[in-house]
Amino acid sequence: MNMDDYGKVLKAAHFAAEKHRDQRRKDKAQTPYINHPIAVAETLRLFNMDDVDVLSAAILHDVLEDTDASPGEIAEGFGMGVLALVKEMTDDKSLPKQTRKDLQIENAHMLSEGAKLIKLADKICNLQDMVKSPPEGWPMSRCLQYVDWCDAVVENMGRVHAGLESRFEAVSEEARKAFG
Repeated sequence: MNMDDYGKVLKAAHFAAEKHRDQRRKDKAQTPYINHPIAVAETLRLFNMDDVDVLSAAILHDVLEDTDASPGEIAEGFGMGVLALVKEMTDDKSLPKQTRKDLQIENAHMLSEGAKLIKLADKICNLQDMVKSPPEGWPMSRCLQYVDWCDAVVENMGRVHAGLESRFEAVSEEARKAFG
């Protein structure tokens, strides 16, 4: 990555931090939400991902779904490649929650390679966070259902990155032991 690439990733982090500034995770500590997209990008980077659009989209992966960010803002600030990846990661909030979850499983195999990498890192981070500090009020059975759902999404993606897949399997197994 060159200096312009670092600048683009830092710009994405700043944009996401502004958009997610009042949001918190569902854990007991109510961790600032921005920690999650940064962790997703960091997970990709730990596995030698250096595609600036993928790293930027990892940081921005929830802004269309969970904030007032517009596709135009993302296209203008980060380019059409980043926007395309973020759109692939965005659930249609007009649909019922279970339908959205079912569609993630059903459509996982159709994602681009970049979106699959982000999705895989997202599931790794979500499971790691859940093991460390489960969402407040979630019984063990709901946590285990979430692990099952993550497994189904990742399984339907097909092969994309051996290192990330291995990490996911380890984290999924850890979560099953914690909640099973």
